[in-house]
Amino acid sequence: MQVIFDSSQPPGEPGAMFCLLFCTVFRHPSRPQSSRTHDMQHRAYLIYSSSVAAGAQSGIEECKFQFAWDRWNCPERALQLSSHGGLRSANRETAFVHAISSAGVMYTLTRNCSLGDFDNCGCDDSRNGQLGGQGWLWGGCSDNVGFGEAISKQFVDALETGQDARAAMNLHNNEAGRKAVKGTMKRTCKCHGVSGSCTTQTCWLQLPEFREVGTYLKERYHKALKVDLLQGAGNSAASRGAIAETFSSISKKELVHLEDSPDYCLENKTLGLLGTEGRECLKRGKALSKWEKRSCRRLCGDCGLAVEERRAEMVSSCNCKFHWCCAVRCEQCRKRVTKYFCVRKEKRERSGSGGATRKLKRKL
Repeated sequence: MQVIFDSSQPPGEPGAMFCLLFCTVFRHPSRPQSSRTHDMQHRAYLIYSSSVAAGAQSGIEECKFQFAWDRWNCPERALQLSSHGGLRSANRETAFVHAISSAGVMYTLTRNCSLGDFDNCGCDDSRNGQLGGQGWLWGGCSDNVGFGEAISKQFVDALETGQDARAAMNLHNNEAGRKAVKGTMKRTCKCHGVSGSCTTQTCWLQLPEFREVGTYLKERYHKALKVDLLQGAGNSAASRGAIAETFSSISKKELVHLEDSPDYCLENKTLGLLGTEGRECLKRGKALSKWEKRSCRRLCGDCGLAVEERRAEMVSSCNCKFHWCCAVRCEQCRKRVTKYFCVRKEKRERSGSGGATRKLKRKL
């Protein structure tokens, strides 16, 4: 039995993530710009870049969470949004990456605005005092999604410099991500009345947990619409007009894609796909989601792989105490764990029964 160590890594530096996604917009502007426009962009970059960085990071982390038990699990190569850079495909996974990244940026900008992190922005009180419905009025401090939407659009949509079908697809999915944030806003109310009665209510709109936005977009991903355009549609005025007309007829809430997804069961070095061999899946556990419950079948069985059981002893820090001054001291706790992995069937047959103890060759 192998002893493994729980070495959970802290989240990556948001600055690095931000630069991977957005730095090209500011370093290599594709269109001629006036000095005034350039100065405005530079000021916006300085003011909002930290929030955009955090939003981009949260979008990718949510992508990894939503697809953790899918054959495609939001790999590192999916992080770059440039339509002619890292994401060369135009499938439904690309659509999700654009939508969740756009949503993450808008969400974080909106939240930071409402928290007063920006001098030029605060709560949205534009409807305060107006009748919202029977028995309630708009009031309080609504999260300013209009501000978050406008600034995120400047940052994220600026990546798309072309006018071809792929650029149109990416812009459409960026907008779908922003619509997802607006569509999942929650109305929160406070009662007013004599002796605790609720004669009238004052209500405002609040951002949901970002997980709700991710779950909403995952549902849209499963229902994504494939857009069929004429083969060889180019960048002529006629082609651009046809592309614009096609996308304008589709709801902005829908995710769209142009290509079918490849077989993620199989390794494809050309596409940078690792396949599902070696992936972990779940067979037992409390409160498993439907995707976790199906993970061994989807990742292993449906891909022609067997499930191999591996046992190990995990060592992690526990019972941590603060000692004056100034150190935190922890005990080392050991826990027996059983994990399941996808392996080729011939390898499993050689290794014997599924209950055999296997060595883990990597830290978990």
